Amino acid sequence: MPFDVSFEAPIWAYDGPGGWHFVTLPKRLSHEIHASAATAAKPGGSLPVTAIIGATRWKTSIFWDRKRDAYLLPVKAAVRTKEQLREGDSPEIALVAGFTIG
Repeated sequence: MPFDVSFEAPIWAYDGPGGWHFVTLPKRLSHEIHASAATAAKPGGSLPVTAIIGATRWKTSIFWDRKRDAYLLPVKAAVRTKEQLREGDSPEIALVAGFTIG
């Protein structure tokens, strides 16, 4: 059975090249996913998800970040623009995936 979770977290900008923006998933949720979804991971450890912020829904992947000990969700510019979000905003985020956690 797929999982469907919601949480709020601030958007932050990567300090390297490219202007990438991310949300760090809560640690507890990240650890539940990490422990349960290893078989669903793509090469490199990313996990495919559908992300939803406001009225915007997109297919993407979450990525494990060893430094933060949590998964990261990239929030592309088109989503930030459509939902009028900036760095530091903490939107309600829903993630849906075809693997189970817990």
